[in-house]
Amino acid sequence: MLPVDARLTSSSDFARATKSGLRVTSEHFVGYLYISPVTNNALAKCGLIINKTIGGSVQRHRLARKIRHAVAPHITTLPTGSLFVVRALKQNDDKNVQSEISQLIEKLVTRAQKIEART
Repeated sequence: MLPVDARLTSSSDFARATKSGLRVTSEHFVGYLYISPVTNNALAKCGLIINKTIGGSVQRHRLARKIRHAVAPHITTLPTGSLFVVRALKQNDDKNVQSEISQLIEKLVTRAQKIEART
C-alpha cells in the first residue's frame, strides 16, 4: 500500500505529469514521470489512470490494487518530489503487472538520470 503522502490526488498534478513529464510505454501500461524543478525532500507521488475499457468496477479496482502493490517498493527509487502516473491501456493477465510496472519504473528512472546528467 502507498503511504498517504505518496498519493497523487490533484487533477493539476495529473495534468502536469501526463503533459510535461517523461513517458515510457509498455504493452499494457504507460508511465509518466514529472521531475519537479524545485528540489524538496518529499516522497515521489504516484497516481493511477484506469479507464472503463479495462472492465467493470471490480476489475478496475483489482488492477489498481495490484499496481499500487507493485509501485510501493519502488517509490523510494523515484526522484524526490517527482510525480509518477501509471495509465492502464488494456486488460492484461495478472501475472505480468508486478514485472511490467518494475520495468516501467526502471526505464523512467534511467531516462531521468540521463537527462539530469546532461544538465
